[in-house]
Parts: sequence; structure tokens; C-alpha cells
Amino acid sequence: MENGKILIVDDELEILNMIKLVLQKEGFKSVETCMTGKEAIQLVESKNYDLIILDVMLPDMYGYDICSVIRKTSNAPIFFISARNTDLDKLTGFTHGGDDYITKPFNPLEVAARVKVQLNRYLASQGNRNDGEILDYGHFKLDTRSAELWVKDQHIPCSAQIYNLLLFFCKNPDRIFTKEQLYHQVWKDDLMMDDNTVMVHIRKIREKIEENPSRPSFLITIRGLGYKLVSEKSKKR
Repeated sequence: MENGKILIVDDELEILNMIKLVLQKEGFKSVETCMTGKEAIQLVESKNYDLIILDVMLPDMYGYDICSVIRKTSNAPIFFISARNTDLDKLTGFTHGGDDYITKPFNPLEVAARVKVQLNRYLASQGNRNDGEILDYGHFKLDTRSAELWVKDQHIPCSAQIYNLLLFFCKNPDRIFTKEQLYHQVWKDDLMMDDNTVMVHIRKIREKIEENPSRPSFLITIRGLGYKLVSEKSKKR
């Protein structure tokens, strides 16, 4: 974890310094900061960060738009921070590629705890590339060596959390999982369980792997029970 590089983007200097200080006290050695969207994009284009904490309301750009730009070249976890706390705001963050959404005011120690979970998982996935495998579902496949999604032999960018959720399904095909089980297995944060978070990520996966996301044939809903990923073997039965 001490090798993970973190970028914090916020235009409030007090918040910026508080998060940085707490993360450093928790053992994170490489924590950089900036205060504008333009600078954030320049930094991400010139350096490889393992996790980004991003304010939604910046003086020059919306955090959502910055996230969309970052997602073109990086699948590192992105945390949104905002005073906006409606379900719509959170859903907007997730649909733009965010992995977590933290509302102000917040407990900095909680932020540090969430960062630890996401960063450890992301770094582990990067470190295990050479020991990985290809999970082939015909229409799409996951290359766990490079942590990449391929659909019809075309590389499809996706956020770390979307990748992790799809990876969990691919490793457990033809099994039904409730929203609670998925949150426990993938987010590993039962106290912050949110149905909308799971639903948004399910929808984003379908938009990436399905021919028709409105009528999915791979990641299907089992009414009243949950979701399951259908394997090619099951389709042939």
C-alpha cells in the first residue's frame, strides 16, 4: 500500500490538506494534490496514479467531466467528494465512471478506510497480472493478466469497480447473487450498503457486454432473487 500513488483534487485548501494529512498518517506515502480540473487532467496524463479523490464542484470543471476524461486512459479507482447528497447525484457519479461517492461533511478516517480497501484491491489486481488467466464468455472476455475487458476483440475501458464486479460474476457463473451478497463480496463495506450503487454498476456492465442492454442475455435479472451471469455452457442446454 505504501507504493500506491494517490491524487486529491479539491478547491478547498482546508479539505485538501486534511485528507492528505490523514492519509499520510495512515501510511500512504505518495499523496499529491491539486485544486483545478485542468491541473488534474495534466497530472493524470503525465503520471500513473493508483487512486484519485475528486471533488465534484471545481472552479473550472465538473468532477464528472474530469472523471470521463480520466477513464479514457486509466481504470484506477476514483472517489467523488461532494456536498450534494441526493441519490441522483450519486448515480451521476457512478455512471460517469466513479467507484465511490463520499458526501460532505465526512469523517476523514472513514475516507482513509475506504481508500485502503479500494487501493489494496486495485494494486493486488495489478500485481497479479502475470499470474492471471483469460475468462472467455464468447462474446466478451476478461483478461485478468492485464485487468482488461474485451468485447468482440475490442478493448473496452471500465472503472476498477465495474471490472471487479464483472470479475466476480465471471468467476462464479450461473449462480444467483442478491444485491446484499454482491455488495459484501465486491465492495466489502456492509455498513454503507446501497441498492442504487449495485444497480448502477450492473447497468454499466450490461452497457459494455450486452448486444442489447435492455434485454440482457449474459448478466440477467432473476426476479425477486438477484442477478446471475449465464455461461455459454448453460445457454446450450
